[in-house]
Amino acid sequence: MWTEAGSCLLRNCSWEEIYNTSGADQSAPPLNYYSIPLLTLITVACSLLFLVGMTGNVMTILVVSKYRDMRTTTNLYLCSMAVSDLLIFLCMPLDLYRMWRYRPWNLGDALCKLFQFVSESCTYSTILNITALSVERYLAICFPLRAKALVTKRRVRALICILWTVSLFSAGPVFVLVGVERDSNEQSNTLDVEDTRECRMTQYAVESGLMGAMVWLSSVFFFMPVFCLTVLYSLIGRRLWQRHRETNMSSRVAHRDKSNRQTIKMLVVVVLAFVLCWLPFHVGRYLQFRSLDAPSPLLSVLSEYCSLLSVVLFYLSAAINPILYNTMSWKYRGAAARLFGLTDGQPSRCRTASTLKGDSSNGWTESTVSL
Repeated sequence: MWTEAGSCLLRNCSWEEIYNTSGADQSAPPLNYYSIPLLTLITVACSLLFLVGMTGNVMTILVVSKYRDMRTTTNLYLCSMAVSDLLIFLCMPLDLYRMWRYRPWNLGDALCKLFQFVSESCTYSTILNITALSVERYLAICFPLRAKALVTKRRVRALICILWTVSLFSAGPVFVLVGVERDSNEQSNTLDVEDTRECRMTQYAVESGLMGAMVWLSSVFFFMPVFCLTVLYSLIGRRLWQRHRETNMSSRVAHRDKSNRQTIKMLVVVVLAFVLCWLPFHVGRYLQFRSLDAPSPLLSVLSEYCSLLSVVLFYLSAAINPILYNTMSWKYRGAAARLFGLTDGQPSRCRTASTLKGDSSNGWTESTVSL
């Protein structure tokens, strides 16, 4: 994440401004901004999330790709989100390396830009996939006949490719936003000066206003989808409540609506987990941006520790979805058990007539085989 390093880095201040302690060895800059116990705690937490997240997301991809009855349109979105989460975890070692030894950055300018570009584009992809998935659920529940004609696996795959393309292009400015730079007061012709190269926000990004533009862009990618999701799930909830009060529903429709309610509960939990995990990140990014216009020690401290919290929540967001699937979905648990050979190769429940006819409009319901 390109604003993780703290507001001092955004102001391009030198290490002497922070660690000007009398009697301390000032011949070299410190290796990190935070205490060793705090960094150790964060590293342990992130390492556990790495193991859980890698295992869970790989299992999600295998479950969807291996079993034909799991390849619903909804599960294609979940598979795309799992790929995004895996890419995020592959960037974790570089993130932790930069936290433990932020200078000198010895891994090159290209890697500095690339791993932050991947993280940024994956976050955009995740929120876009969640939004598209929620729109599909809205159509399937509120307009089932129209959804059956519009929502097909082929179109969903094409839409997922479009969402990834939009995400990659939207994260493109990161290649200019971050880079390897030295302290402005370093003299390149002085041999005894320590190497102060850092992978950080570039001075050009701050002075040109590019950083401000990216802050607003990332905020739009977060708050606008959250607003849309709130509206969509409110409409879905109202529709399901209206159906629930009808007394002349057939048993098949009643069973489908019961399954839809369970599905919506799960999706709401997934969305809430995403929002709670990402809100501190956007708050910290905004505080860092504000500290450029009005430098304040309080803002600096808040933004730095908000950034630390957002690091853990960032990886928690990438690890939590498979846990939610396993906790709330019997179909996912059954498919996972089949994957590990704990049950036979057949689904644990019989498919209904709508499934046998290939009805993908019901998505994640119990009447169709999905997560």
